[in-house]
Amino acid sequence: MPIQILMPALSPTMTEGTLIKWLKAEGDTIKAGETLAEIETDKATMEIEAVDEGTLGRIVVPAGSEGVKVNELIGLILEDGEDAKSLDKMVTTLKAETVPLKIEREQEAPLASAAAMPQTTTVSQGRIATSPLAKRLAIQNNLDLNIIQGSGPQGRIIKVDVEQTLKQGASQPTPMSTGPNYVEIPLNTMRKVIAKRLTEAKQQIPHFYLSVDCQIDSLLNLRREINVTMEDQKISVNDLIIRASALALIKVPEANATWHDTVIRQHRHADVAVAVAINGGLITPVIYQAETKSVLNLSAEMRTLAEKARAGKLTPEEYQGGTFTLSNLGMYGIKQFSAILNPPQACILAVGAGETRPIAVDGTIKIATMMTCTLSVDHRAVDGTVGSRFLKALKDYIENPLALLL
Repeated sequence: MPIQILMPALSPTMTEGTLIKWLKAEGDTIKAGETLAEIETDKATMEIEAVDEGTLGRIVVPAGSEGVKVNELIGLILEDGEDAKSLDKMVTTLKAETVPLKIEREQEAPLASAAAMPQTTTVSQGRIATSPLAKRLAIQNNLDLNIIQGSGPQGRIIKVDVEQTLKQGASQPTPMSTGPNYVEIPLNTMRKVIAKRLTEAKQQIPHFYLSVDCQIDSLLNLRREINVTMEDQKISVNDLIIRASALALIKVPEANATWHDTVIRQHRHADVAVAVAINGGLITPVIYQAETKSVLNLSAEMRTLAEKARAGKLTPEEYQGGTFTLSNLGMYGIKQFSAILNPPQACILAVGAGETRPIAVDGTIKIATMMTCTLSVDHRAVDGTVGSRFLKALKDYIENPLALLL
């Protein structure tokens, strides 16, 4: 019996994906563990690996197909002695029997809002059929899709076409003045999920917000002293805030909670999700049991996760299951903001930029570096007093940073 290749669910929120390209052709020998195809999910571009040996007998869903449902039949692998001639009838039968996979959404991967990368260029002649990877590569290299000859199905432009054009040194033509004065940006899978989840979160979760100002001069001095002794690895302010958040969650465990309609789960470990901007949206890789890890270990792990996130190489285990989220826009000069909750998490911390401000100390005015932190809270799971105690604990750790090294 031929082995079915089905569209996998590579994240809890995934209901469909784009089959970008096949890395094997019909008739190719397949070994277990070999990469069969690339797909674009709501999180990243990922690979499908073969779990059995055989021969790729039939490609059911061609490269470049969008909106392929999870658990849909996309190909068949023939085992030894099986005949490819019998596959036509079998494909029809199997496709009719395929049942879409039910997606459990209890622990959906957190997402937040960010500007989407353009995915299609619109010209007066209409949209250009292009795979998501090819679009992204063309945009990154400022390459006009109009000058590329597609070699995919129905003339669709695929990644190899863009790469070939770049090798030939094609130049960007002079923009035409005719046509509409805008570019339409179709929603990719990630952007659709972001829109749906954040709309639901804002409409259905009773948010409230608490802000606190933290003096970070001691924190900056500690960071400077640590980095002087480091050669290859430098810690960031965000690394120290991750550590402070984790310790504060353990000190105030009622804030380390998730909402599940009939119960509130209070978690024993601080699994801190950290927002990372990527092409087309935002993803939140998770540092599990962050309270048990040193600042240096947190820094190294966060750097690795961020690099994998931007390369689209995170595995589902690396971005699912956080108990708390940290979003820091201080590096962009944002003084203060309020983040939208990532359900089922009950809290998300928004961190602004450090800036020098005059403050009153014992009746006198002094200049200090201050940073505003705003906690968004699900009032169903966490009350104002709990959120306030968490922010007080966070402020104490930030303003007395030696405790972060213990």
